[in-house]
Amino acid sequence: MKLNGFALTLALGSVVSTTAFAQGYDELGGYNRTEHDSEQYAAIEARFGPYVPNVDEDVNGAPFEQTFGDKAHYAFGLQVDWQMLRIPWVGTLGPGVGWSYVRYSRDAPFSDGTGVSDQKTRLWVMPMWGVGVLRVDVFAKKWGIPFVPYGKLGLVYALWGCSSGDSRCYADNGKVGRGSEIGSMYAAGLMLLLDWMDEDSAKEMDNSVGVNNSYIFGEWYASDVDSFGDGMEVGTDTWTMGLAFEF
Repeated sequence: MKLNGFALTLALGSVVSTTAFAQGYDELGGYNRTEHDSEQYAAIEARFGPYVPNVDEDVNGAPFEQTFGDKAHYAFGLQVDWQMLRIPWVGTLGPGVGWSYVRYSRDAPFSDGTGVSDQKTRLWVMPMWGVGVLRVDVFAKKWGIPFVPYGKLGLVYALWGCSSGDSRCYADNGKVGRGSEIGSMYAAGLMLLLDWMDEDSAKEMDNSVGVNNSYIFGEWYASDVDSFGDGMEVGTDTWTMGLAFEF
């Protein structure tokens, strides 16, 4: 039943969205496109999802979990892509830059494990990344199927800092609890094109502000951000969801 329901949803989405697609031509021949498309150069994402830094993976014990618990907090962020190249029968390829932020705060536990103090221990992480992005929109452009799979690969630079009470955190060696790390990341996701749900609004948005397409998306994101083994691991493996616009 689940498979049949998915197939029916996919078929209905294809039928409805195909009515809004018309034949066009470029230097590579014919292709299907929405009637209201203006020139398309870039995409912007508003992102939201749980973020648990993998601090405990590279150290003895589990200091992060002992301090902040095992409940995930949520990061919010943005990403902007330049759709530099259109690959025939595939989609767009180009560079992107992104930013996100997550903050943890919890009553500081006593070192002897007898309870917690009335002071807060806080940790914030601010990853920034540069990636190559491949968006496979041929299904939407050619056949009217409103799904766009995509992949990302790139580098991450993350700032982080911690505090306890009104002062900074310090390690046992006296080093201040703040820093920056670099590393790598990859992501894979699926975007659902929203234009076919309300074609009139989509056309108006394109004509008034130049937004070609709007999407909701879900993404699996994985990063390894510990300065290649020489720093604190502040990367994560998580899912992200949000809204995206192409313009």
